[in-house]
Amino acid sequence: MGIKKTAASQDASQDKVAEHGADSNSDDDRLDILGYKQELRRNRSLTTLLFQSLAIAAIPYGEGGPLIGAIYGGGPMSIFVGWIVVCILYQCVALSLAELVSRYPTSAGPYYWSHQIARDHKAIVSFLTGWVWIIGNWTAILSTNFGFASMLSAAISLVHPSWDPNSWELLLIFYAVCIGTFLVCTFGNRFLPHIDFLCTVLTALAIIVVLIALSTTAATGRHTAAYALGHYDTHFSGWGGFTFFIGLLPAAYTFCGIGLVTSMTEECVSPARIVPQVLSLNIPVLGLAGLLFILPICFTLPPMEEILTAPAGQALPYIFHRVMGTAAGGLALTTLVLSLTLFGSISATVAGSRAIYAFARDNAVPCSRFWARVHDPYAFFTSTSVSERSSSSSSSGSSSSSTHKNNPDSVPFNALLGGTILQLLLGLINLGSTSTFTAFVSVSTIALSVAYAIPIALSLMHRRAEVARAPWSCGPLLGPVVNVLSLAWIAFGLVLFSLPTALPVTASSMNYAAAVLVGLWGLAFAWYCVYGRKDAGGLGLGRVRW
Repeated sequence: MGIKKTAASQDASQDKVAEHGADSNSDDDRLDILGYKQELRRNRSLTTLLFQSLAIAAIPYGEGGPLIGAIYGGGPMSIFVGWIVVCILYQCVALSLAELVSRYPTSAGPYYWSHQIARDHKAIVSFLTGWVWIIGNWTAILSTNFGFASMLSAAISLVHPSWDPNSWELLLIFYAVCIGTFLVCTFGNRFLPHIDFLCTVLTALAIIVVLIALSTTAATGRHTAAYALGHYDTHFSGWGGFTFFIGLLPAAYTFCGIGLVTSMTEECVSPARIVPQVLSLNIPVLGLAGLLFILPICFTLPPMEEILTAPAGQALPYIFHRVMGTAAGGLALTTLVLSLTLFGSISATVAGSRAIYAFARDNAVPCSRFWARVHDPYAFFTSTSVSERSSSSSSSGSSSSSTHKNNPDSVPFNALLGGTILQLLLGLINLGSTSTFTAFVSVSTIALSVAYAIPIALSLMHRRAEVARAPWSCGPLLGPVVNVLSLAWIAFGLVLFSLPTALPVTASSMNYAAAVLVGLWGLAFAWYCVYGRKDAGGLGLGRVRW
């Protein structure tokens, strides 16, 4: 649980953070200054965190899953130029987040930053920031798992054209993925850095294999550079000249999860230095790798009107099938993408569970004490206690938090369980809408963007006074520029990704992203009004009334 300091000590604590934040000899001491006790083991380094961030993005899935949106958005130019534009804009977002996490390296993330930087209405600002952050985290995981189910069903349909999966069959596949991911994240905690590495290797392998296979086979022919990099068809979406922007969703979805890695801050060594480095390196690496993936697709793209009829609305398996010329070839490439998607889901689920754990630790969700508990899941099945499984605590009789942080199997089990149950419930939306996947993708992109925007905007409003003292900073010249560009892009994206992909709109093809996000955020606000504002808990940095 977060430390609940008295109001009288709050200002002194904040001054201590400002004075010693970058110079603390111990990561645990620094976290204590920020208001929390170390409960999770610090087993992440720059390399493993970078692997995790790359695994979360899972480029072939991140771009390929919602790729049909780029086809509606005009085709090759939206895919190629859109990737470059979005890459540059999200680099601004990444640099802005890097400053914030360097200043306040805690898994609490955006809502903690907002609380520290805001000068008025701290409680409600941080509370709503935290809830939109949680919504973004878990809809990102939800969209990945649902995208896996959709892509798998599309791949099967290409091999067995007579099989046309209905809504409940797709839902069952989705449920299987959610439960499988939950089990791996719960019982394989000590192996998760290796899973992130494996996912990174699979991503690189998939990109190289796709590059070679599509370029050498090209069963549907090869396009000229002018077509592959600049062809733009506005006839499919019905949006006219605005069509190009509709096609930005796949690239934005790939990059929107860049901030999820900040939830791993309390499991990282020297987080004030390493996490910002990961954020700043992430986009350039993803950008270059993504170009190697999308270029062969652009140069060998089948007729776009045919792609729009792809099974389950999944363009990538259909493109692989047509370009490879055989169902077996298309299935082989799709299987590679599905494999790294599954591993990417595991990485995202880990980060999402830490976000819920941190928010519950600050008593900001119903039954907070339950969701904030850290367990050794193996202790449920054996007579061995958690302390006995931790070699350090068995000899020293240390506290519960010390026991957990030295136990490689300890995880926020209840937070993992709650997030999985939430996914299973939200998956039921698929039974009533054919655009479920697009809605999940849009909600995650919008919610995460809002969570990023609030602390960035607050920092800019207060002349970047806090981030100027961070160990890692963009400086007084570059900093304001990347902040303004970040906010402008996010503001535009909020409108853009709430729009339907194509016109005219029907009840089943409508993009319900805004409705889902506002509904969930409304429930959070109702919780604040009914209970949260009356609670004497609050952020670990002080006894703040939510």
